[in-house]
Amino acid sequence: MSQKRTHSPTGEEKGKKKKPEEEMKQQDKAMASSSDPPVFCDICDERKQKAVKTCLTCQSSYCETHLEPHSRVPRLMKHTLINAVDNLENYICQKHERPLELFCRDDQTCVCVSCTEGEHRTHNTVPIEEESREKKTAVCQMIQDRKKMIQEIQHSVEMRKKNTEKDKSSGDKIFKVLIGYIEKCRSDRMEMIEEQQKAADKQTEDLIKEQQQEITELEQLSHTDDHLRLIQMSSSLYSRPHTKNWTEIRIDSGVNSLYIALAQLNKTLDTILEKHNPTGLKFVQKYAVDVTLDPDTANPFLILSDDGKQVICGDIKLNVPENPKRFDVVCCVLAKEGFSSGRFYYEVQVTGNTDWTVGVIRESINREEDITLSPENGVSTVILRNENEYLACDNPPVSLYLRVKPEKVGVFVDYEKGLVSFYDVESRSHIYSFSGQTFTEKLYPVFNPCPNGKGKNSNPLIITPVS
Repeated sequence: MSQKRTHSPTGEEKGKKKKPEEEMKQQDKAMASSSDPPVFCDICDERKQKAVKTCLTCQSSYCETHLEPHSRVPRLMKHTLINAVDNLENYICQKHERPLELFCRDDQTCVCVSCTEGEHRTHNTVPIEEESREKKTAVCQMIQDRKKMIQEIQHSVEMRKKNTEKDKSSGDKIFKVLIGYIEKCRSDRMEMIEEQQKAADKQTEDLIKEQQQEITELEQLSHTDDHLRLIQMSSSLYSRPHTKNWTEIRIDSGVNSLYIALAQLNKTLDTILEKHNPTGLKFVQKYAVDVTLDPDTANPFLILSDDGKQVICGDIKLNVPENPKRFDVVCCVLAKEGFSSGRFYYEVQVTGNTDWTVGVIRESINREEDITLSPENGVSTVILRNENEYLACDNPPVSLYLRVKPEKVGVFVDYEKGLVSFYDVESRSHIYSFSGQTFTEKLYPVFNPCPNGKGKNSNPLIITPVS
């Protein structure tokens, strides 16, 4: 799979683009105008004039005046002239004392004509100007590549800043809601405790009054000399339903109700978090699906486990039946399960791998050629390359600077919202989201373990149960 690399044109790029030749001329002029020490004419006797050209054939440098014969005398007009240099020995073959006019591509060194008649006779040699043009073109391309890389890095930084501000704003709202709810719970709890205390005080007061009333009656009974009345009143007192044993009275301390309140608070907090953060890991894991690899789609170099949960890339092309669903070029495999609505989530263990690709892909993707990784092409993926280079294959691609290497990656899709999100399951952190997409066909989980790199990338990608 190849990721699409594009960038928005700057103000200068929106105009007419410079041709490579023009860029080379500008670079030559810049080099010529650098702060190198001046080279003086070898012919001037008294006051030395600044040299403008060096003749490799004459092995001398000339000012404008003494250079004039080289533009007039036929024999001198055939000489090789370059911009004035003071290190002339670097331009002359030390063995034959002739100008280094050719480049040996076999030995990657500059040679003279005499060298091509000796040890470089059978080698691939080209005029040094031709090789220089190719090298300069390559240098210009390297410059453009690095400029593009800078733009991509800047884009990644801007995206990260926007995501950071978005996360800060979202987090601030969530915490305000949580703090408000907790404050309300605290206030309600304090009010409830006070009401319970009032009720307990009232209950205590009533119990004391009741006991005092009974004491009064008992004292009166204890002083009577009427034996019959004493017996009758005693029986009456013992049979009263409101007479209570103080040891049986319990006043609620509120501890049990506190635990009930905390349990309800925890449940309510989960609800608030889901409401205000519908893409948090705990939320998306509720949409876990059972995913199994489809051998009919697997590239011939891929080896699948019997249970369809693991895949690695082998060194030998397997003899597998031809199938229009099979990927012929890209080393990837799809899940058997495809989705055209709703939400789904799955997790992939990537521990120990140096390269991998996971995500989702549209059903109609061309499986007979290389695939450009971009949402416009119906592919939403996060990749790892060269052990430490994480990339979200957006347009343009976004470099991901992760604090820790994910061991298990979670992939969540909300079909109707056009959202594809990736998570580091172990740290329970969000990695990246593709948003604002419009899905019109079935999406399949896609897995690419990438070549094993002579054993460096030999661990399988493993579809794991969601806990």
